[in-house]
Amino acid sequence: MERTTQVIGQSGAFLDALEQASRAAALDRPVLVIGERGTGKELVAERLHRLSPRWDQPLVVMNCAALPETLIEAELFGHEAGAFTGATKTRAGRFEEADGGTLFLDELGTLSKAAQDRLLRAVEYGEITRIGSSRALRVDVRIVAATNEHLPDRVEQGTFRADLLDRLSFEVVTLPPLRARRGDIEVLAEFFGRRMAAEIGWTDWPGWGPTALDTLLHHEWPGNVRELRNVVERAVYRWNREGPIDYIEVDPFASPYRPRPMSPPPATPVPPVAPVPVAEGASPSEVGGDFKTRVAAFERQLLTRSLAEHRFNQRSTAEALGLSYDQLRHALKRHDLLGASG
Repeated sequence: MERTTQVIGQSGAFLDALEQASRAAALDRPVLVIGERGTGKELVAERLHRLSPRWDQPLVVMNCAALPETLIEAELFGHEAGAFTGATKTRAGRFEEADGGTLFLDELGTLSKAAQDRLLRAVEYGEITRIGSSRALRVDVRIVAATNEHLPDRVEQGTFRADLLDRLSFEVVTLPPLRARRGDIEVLAEFFGRRMAAEIGWTDWPGWGPTALDTLLHHEWPGNVRELRNVVERAVYRWNREGPIDYIEVDPFASPYRPRPMSPPPATPVPPVAPVPVAEGASPSEVGGDFKTRVAAFERQLLTRSLAEHRFNQRSTAEALGLSYDQLRHALKRHDLLGASG
């Protein structure tokens, strides 16, 4: 993986994170890189690989969010011919490609539960099984993963495996956002500006004017270094005057002619809810039968009411009831409500 962007910064928070990554690089253990978008997680992953004993072996990158859930497992672990529709020939997965080297899993939090299960076995035992095969393959792969989410919260919500997080978090490197690295903004702007000037054929670098620097230093940079680079490069190529560059347009979409916001679509009428099998006018406590029968009637009534209130959106209903998505699905199936939920 070739790089045209260097790791640049001199603030204490940034240098501490780089030092932590450099120390972890020598150990053959998983590393989790945490940071907002645009903070340089992939650059740190490359640093972990280049400074490790595996530096001369493959560094394989996979963005877990770039593939549909149905293809992630096949992409990671490979598949045999005929394993599923479209699998016309056997294909090695990313684990086999990275054998002996490093596998960088970006956007780790988007992995499905099934993929998490298989990844846990690969990390713990060094074994993978291609989709459609019953034969396990040994692989020697170091995992570096990245995410912009707080995964312990995902564990509490039941959407990420606690044991997988335990395996992957031997070391956790958290990258500071650019707003916590104010001293690096001018350094980065100078670097990106000079590089863009050279790219468009300028023979001299005019530098930044005071108005431009003030804009750069006071913006919050929600897109972090990636956003800063785009803003700086755009300012350089648009500048057609003499002297230092002194105009910055942070928002490229700002225009008096931008399209007006679309009107919200008309509300969709809520379909009628299937009646609960309870005597008319009776509450669940008034339903005849034993304790289990009354509890089941109350649960069914609660589910149907919540589904209607959330327009039969199962994920919203699950969140409102404090359930995981899978727990809600099991409850709906138990009460024969899956058809009513859309």
